[in-house]
Amino acid sequence: MNKHTLTFLILFFATCTLYGKGRDLSVLQMNIWQEGTMVKGGFEAIADEVAELNPDIVLFSEVRNYEGKQFISRILQALKERGKDYYGKNSKLDVGILSKYQIAEQYEVAAPGNDAVRILKAKIEIDGHQIAVYSAHLDYTHYACYLPRGYSGVTWKKLDAPVLDASEIEKANNESLRDEAIVGFIEDAQKEKGNIIILGGDFNEPSHLDWQENTKDLWDHNGTIVRWDCSVMLIQNGFKDAFREKYPNPVTHPGFTFPSDNPGIDVSKLAWAPDADERDRIDFIYYMPHKKLKLKDAAVVGPSKSIIRGQRAEENSKDKFILPKGVWPTDHKAVLATFHLK
Repeated sequence: MNKHTLTFLILFFATCTLYGKGRDLSVLQMNIWQEGTMVKGGFEAIADEVAELNPDIVLFSEVRNYEGKQFISRILQALKERGKDYYGKNSKLDVGILSKYQIAEQYEVAAPGNDAVRILKAKIEIDGHQIAVYSAHLDYTHYACYLPRGYSGVTWKKLDAPVLDASEIEKANNESLRDEAIVGFIEDAQKEKGNIIILGGDFNEPSHLDWQENTKDLWDHNGTIVRWDCSVMLIQNGFKDAFREKYPNPVTHPGFTFPSDNPGIDVSKLAWAPDADERDRIDFIYYMPHKKLKLKDAAVVGPSKSIIRGQRAEENSKDKFILPKGVWPTDHKAVLATFHLK
């Protein structure tokens, strides 16, 4: 073999290695608490956090379009001023989607039999891969995870005693419209066979993966083991919970996203069940396994403190926190998942 052939082979294999590696794809899910209006400087803080994290896709909950001002248009401009170029389309729903890649189309997905229950969907192409991205903010009523903690999930008032019958808790949870929304998502996602599918949102409901035997005596679960509708349906239909895939043990890595501490806000505005440990993981990123998609990492974004029994307290878990750059704009923590796109 002469030196020219050797040089060619080295360059050839180096090129194959380079282009065979693919690229990372990061997804941020963030409840922005009424567009950041609940926190002084909240809107600017949302833009600061997104610019700092620099995710490829952003999924927002609690978009309001106050006073006729379109939030997506405003946040796109704010990010541009920070040197970050994103694409996004306005919507009438209380959610939003941003992408570093052009959004080919965006539309609403309705629940079967209930046109008022909708999830936002965007179609994006990245390096030849078709990606269906869904942003959800599910029904906040019938917040049944408060029942075993001694609070009503409808009035948020303290009960005479906790509800500890799992069947009663699950029945109360089913009174919400969250499961209808997830049924609509699953039916629509089935049309995307062969494509990459990602769902993120504030579900206003925990995961059954976090309410099992090993957690029944923690966080005021009071001995209950609960099969929460949305997570059960998603996992039964093949979807993976990104955070729980990365950290399968909820005892060491609970990943709580609500209620988050926020140093600029009075505790009374952050806690809904002040005499209970109401911490739960209710913000999620799900994905359908795909031969071209591999989960690399997942993290909680936000303050490392939460609200426990009406008090600010540092988390003592092994969770990995990405701390805020400055002002934290919300009462939730966000979730960041990083995938490798082959």
